[in-house]
Amino acid sequence: MTDWTDIGALTDIPARGARIVKTHTGCIAVFRTAEDEVFAIDDSCPHRGGPLSEGIVHGRSVTCPLHNMVLRLDTGIAQGADEGSVNTYAIRVESGRLMLDTARLQRKSVA
Repeated sequence: MTDWTDIGALTDIPARGARIVKTHTGCIAVFRTAEDEVFAIDDSCPHRGGPLSEGIVHGRSVTCPLHNMVLRLDTGIAQGADEGSVNTYAIRVESGRLMLDTARLQRKSVA
């Protein structure tokens, strides 16, 4: 089951940038790649809790600003020697608007 929620315009996020969506279960970082792909993951790095939304976006990855851990935006899994992962969330662009599937957030708050 999906529950799509409009969280803003694609143009609100610069290419290779991010914005934060605050939810009742924590912050989600929404990223836009240079190719206009969008991804949504937990904003907290699994290693030191760094704000991934402040990291450097390159390709389909983000580098944590605190210690250079690289996480894939599509899977949330760390690359290279680092281990760890973050949650990913379904997101799509519809008529220039960002639509986030909040069903996982609702399940997360019940657990």
